[in-house]
Amino acid sequence: MYSIQGLRTVGNSLPKTLGKILKKGGHNYSSIINNWADLVGKKTSQQCYPKAIKTNKDLKDGVLVLNVSHGNELDVEYSKKNIIDKINSFFGYNFIKQVKTVVLDNEIDYKKTISHLSLKNKKLSSKINQIKNLSLKKKLNNLVKEYENKNSK
Repeated sequence: MYSIQGLRTVGNSLPKTLGKILKKGGHNYSSIINNWADLVGKKTSQQCYPKAIKTNKDLKDGVLVLNVSHGNELDVEYSKKNIIDKINSFFGYNFIKQVKTVVLDNEIDYKKTISHLSLKNKKLSSKINQIKNLSLKKKLNNLVKEYENKNSK
């Protein structure tokens, strides 16, 4: 193998891992994610979001896997054809052939998150109480309270 001084081809300039992703259609997936709300509309974008895309080597007739929040399955099920049409018109060819849905159960995840956060807060407050500087201790407690208020909304 030899090297020529001067300009390099684009293929040689890209990292190898990025080249693999581009060949698999990763740029199409990122385009769908970036334009999701514009593609499917505000209501549908609040009910579901893309999880994965499975396509063949020609990047045609793919399967779009959507995460759907619990309770919105029926609405998303009825709008599948509309989602397919809008994505295909966005790309200009039949990129998506089928849409599959995966239901997310938000209540269980939310309860796990709360218990995990409460354990973290107990550990954090015990460490803050070990601090001798009263001014710093007060500021850190205020910071933790603001963080909890922000995350609880």
